[in-house]
Amino acid sequence: MSAEATDPGAPIRRRGRPRIDLRRLGRVALLGPVSRDRLPDAIGHVAEAHRAHHPDADLTVLHKAYVLAESSHRGQMRKSGEPYITHPLAVTLILAELGAETTTLTASLLHDTVEDTEVTLEQVREQFGEEVCYLVDGVTKLEKVDYGAAAEPETFRKMLVATGDDVRVMSIKLADRLHNMRTLGVMRPEKQARIAKVTRDVLIPLAERLGVQALKTELEDLVFAILHPEEYEHTRALIAAASPGSAASGDAGATATATEDPLSTIAENVRAVLRDAGISAEVLIRPRHYVSVHRVRIKRGELRGTDFGRLLVLVGEDADCYGVLGELHTCFTPVISEFKDFIAAPKFNLYQSLHTAVVGPGGAVAEVLIRTHRMHKVAEAGVIALGNPYVADGVNPYVADGVSAPQTAEPADGERADPTRPGWLSRLLAWQQSAPDPDTFWTTLRADLAEDREITVFRTDGGTLGLPAGASCVDAAYAQYGDEAHSCIGARVNGRLARLSTVLSDGDTVQLLLAEDATSGPSPDWLDHARTPTARIAITGWLGAHPQDPQGSYGSRPAGRRPDPQPMASAPSASDRSADRAATVVVDRPDATVRLAGCCTPVPPDAVTGFTVRGGAVTVHRQECPAVARMQAAGRTPVAVGWGDAAACRVTLVAESFGRPRLLADLTEAIATADAAIIAATVEPPSEQRVRHTYTLQLPDAAGLPALMRAMRDVPGVYDVSRAQHPAAAV
Repeated sequence: MSAEATDPGAPIRRRGRPRIDLRRLGRVALLGPVSRDRLPDAIGHVAEAHRAHHPDADLTVLHKAYVLAESSHRGQMRKSGEPYITHPLAVTLILAELGAETTTLTASLLHDTVEDTEVTLEQVREQFGEEVCYLVDGVTKLEKVDYGAAAEPETFRKMLVATGDDVRVMSIKLADRLHNMRTLGVMRPEKQARIAKVTRDVLIPLAERLGVQALKTELEDLVFAILHPEEYEHTRALIAAASPGSAASGDAGATATATEDPLSTIAENVRAVLRDAGISAEVLIRPRHYVSVHRVRIKRGELRGTDFGRLLVLVGEDADCYGVLGELHTCFTPVISEFKDFIAAPKFNLYQSLHTAVVGPGGAVAEVLIRTHRMHKVAEAGVIALGNPYVADGVNPYVADGVSAPQTAEPADGERADPTRPGWLSRLLAWQQSAPDPDTFWTTLRADLAEDREITVFRTDGGTLGLPAGASCVDAAYAQYGDEAHSCIGARVNGRLARLSTVLSDGDTVQLLLAEDATSGPSPDWLDHARTPTARIAITGWLGAHPQDPQGSYGSRPAGRRPDPQPMASAPSASDRSADRAATVVVDRPDATVRLAGCCTPVPPDAVTGFTVRGGAVTVHRQECPAVARMQAAGRTPVAVGWGDAAACRVTLVAESFGRPRLLADLTEAIATADAAIIAATVEPPSEQRVRHTYTLQLPDAAGLPALMRAMRDVPGVYDVSRAQHPAAAV
């Protein structure tokens, strides 16, 4: 299959493969049994496509599955008027052309038998084994009579859970939806739109995450045609007009020999460059599909001649990819901003390729994809190209000690062979367990699948966390600790303290800090920073169960309410401050009133300077205080000041901490132990579990200030203590 631009409604076929008439196959399917020495004609096309990828495949089981499917569906017709057997045949052909292995094709032929005929799962198990039975059961819909309106979301939940144990379940579902979308024209317009929206919101993102680009791109075009018919027709006309040999629109004298395609010219030049360099490569022009062309037009406003396709360069080895890249960047002018290396850093959906863009003759810019033939197969077919990812060294996990059983346990070494289970699928399977309500599950699933990029962050213990792009420390906490993350009080990102709202980037190292008291809980503010369903469901559940603030805790509080700062003691008057604090300052100006600036709270032995203010008073600042620079810039003349013999001083300290129970008591105890008296104190409202305390303290000896600050920093939860730096008032 190819992701080239096609007309929705017409299946995409491999180059050179004849178009298959499903109506004729339907008639053949109804003709009855054939001789045992050959396959029925109706299944022969599937066998041919299958053998192209698996020359040694045993087709006996396919024949057997076809016979059961044809006999059980006999007499059933599709809304299009075709015999129903044409549907499982078409779905199986799609998978065969993508390279699916025999077991997947067998289950595909039987995927509707249990749902729509008298065949039971037990019969499928007896005739084809546990593995095929598991796949058929995974794609079988739940009955509306049992589930009502919840049937569709619960069916998808069932399929996703089954996909967690075997990704081939979703491969069959995607092929099934593709054929249904191809034949959707017989449905009522409102039903077409409903099915198209579910395809857009759920199936297309799943195809993208499983790396099945061939199915994803055609599904996108089919949905585009149904939901946006005007834009689709406009895009279709643009592609038709840009096709080589098309006549210019509205020009009566135009001929079939239009101007040469600039992409073809660049492709010839690339072939010549690689041939001269001795690099064996296949250079193809890969037309964009309709949605891709539409997106480029929206992005650029006006399409260039090279925007209707890209060059695809296929080579034999990984090293050749970089060799091709070097030749292209040497012989053409590269567009550096377009370079991406998905070989060294593959996408989370298995995709690998080098992306670049070069400037060809006449200034035409062509995008170029460089990959090996194997990478191309995986890029097109994704997990389908991997066959059965659960069979390693010939061991089938569905069979243990001669007894068939579905794979539900992890391998003994703790590692899964399936490359899609870590990351998005594991997260999805985890959060869906906490969303028993079908509406919540359905809404959350769509939102989760809308996140189309993934990042990897590193834990300090050497592990990694896969998160969607835009995830914050809140998401990382719940991804690593689950419900224990309720007691998270902060984080370190790349070694630096960070807010829980900090958005993480790919490659960051994150350390989550948990409170010792497990009874503390999240703040409603966390919901503003949670991107993953796991985090949002857990936070919402905790807040629902704890509507009131825990006594003495800085954790949760009623949503939409911020407590006011909590004064702990009355602030002293200005005359008190002057009497208590200025007694140790010596000013070379007799009878002058001295004030210590509240913006920087100088204490011995700080280097200080003074400035005369209104009324003849002298205000003393620390020399590094920003107010000093501002007053000097304004032309104010400093006054020489110094410290006298008196050792007592008053100072304002700011303690930054993570919220926890008894924090205030522990801080005041540390202050009292240092023989400091609290003159005034305030506690600001907690923000993202961080609390700011401001203390005005009277110390018996200024020399004890460093020890006091160290003692305060040693209090658990406190991460910084500093001298106050308040904006200076106008003087």
